[in-house]
Amino acid sequence: MNIEIPASAAPTANPAFAYRLLKQDGKARLGEIVTPRGIIRTPAFMPVGTVATVKALYPEQVRDAGADILLGNTYHLMLRPGAERIAKLGGLHKFMRWDKPILTDSGGFQVMSLGKIRKITEEGVTFQSHLDGSRHMLSPERSIEIQCLLGADIQMQFDECIELPAERKEVERAMELSLRWAERSKRAFEMQLSSGGAQPGQALFAIVQGGTDIELRHRSADALVQMDFPGYAVGGLAVGEGHEAMIATLGETLPHLPSDKPRYLMGVGTPLDLIESVRLGVDMFDCVMPTRNGRHGYAFTWSGPLNMRNAKYAEDSAPLDVESSCPAARDYSRAYIHHLIKSGEYLGAMILSWVNTVFYQDLMAAMRAAIAEGRFDDWATETKARITPSPQSAPSP
Repeated sequence: MNIEIPASAAPTANPAFAYRLLKQDGKARLGEIVTPRGIIRTPAFMPVGTVATVKALYPEQVRDAGADILLGNTYHLMLRPGAERIAKLGGLHKFMRWDKPILTDSGGFQVMSLGKIRKITEEGVTFQSHLDGSRHMLSPERSIEIQCLLGADIQMQFDECIELPAERKEVERAMELSLRWAERSKRAFEMQLSSGGAQPGQALFAIVQGGTDIELRHRSADALVQMDFPGYAVGGLAVGEGHEAMIATLGETLPHLPSDKPRYLMGVGTPLDLIESVRLGVDMFDCVMPTRNGRHGYAFTWSGPLNMRNAKYAEDSAPLDVESSCPAARDYSRAYIHHLIKSGEYLGAMILSWVNTVFYQDLMAAMRAAIAEGRFDDWATETKARITPSPQSAPSP
């Protein structure tokens, strides 16, 4: 399944950040994001390297899987080892030995979900570290400063993401606060550019909020487009609203975003989520599922997800997935992987994290090929039928 469309051209030295739409099939988009550190082929899935590592994998494995970009996390890296320390050591790319693009999220979601005690004001969020209880302040300006110290190629505005379902008044309050923080994030990024803290070719993305309320989503998107960001993310989904509500909200939001800039759906998701979102016109994704589910014994394969803890695999000598481009999926038996997972051996988590990371990259490559050939709808129908999980094997997010 290792199908690929080559990049149209190698990037020139230190080019401006740019998005190229190469082909459209319905609403599905084949494109490229140009950065000084290389081209990101879209639709793209970003493996999550929260604390400067994609869990259980070497950077070389992630690169060889086909990933053009990784995601790092502002909240976690500011707490440990610290943004200033990473900058002193040469930046995040050098620190983790990853020479391709890196996107950093703003830290807002983690502050809301992990901070032990937090207080939200117009200025920002004061919170206690989940590690040691130390107190910190994260504002739009500090978030951008940290992302610049890390050296992120794509940075995200500071925003407030709330869990759904929630009262409309609360969703509207968080959306409007996020709009004001977007303006401050943009000003802070421009100041970093003028002072040399950020470099030409780096970019700041806005985040559309508004829960599943379509009117709020439209207001958020329209206001952010007026601010003229290089790219736009849809945030605040996959936080409890369910698949159908997520897809419906996405379908109403994307038409309000520019067609000549990247569209990023944050924190999503399952292979089926990705297929349906690409069908609507999303270009970028991230999610912890490939490695998190791998660590918990779940494998994504071209015949659907498998729960390798299941006793039926104890004497199954077949390879995990003969169609995978990952050597581990072809070379190790299901019985052996079942044994590793049941025994709590690290190697089991390493193998499945590798297999799942390759599966997600192969899935994106297959989508790019299908769009290029003008057959995305047929491909999507066939692929969804193949990989739709049974109730017994379905992995949890």
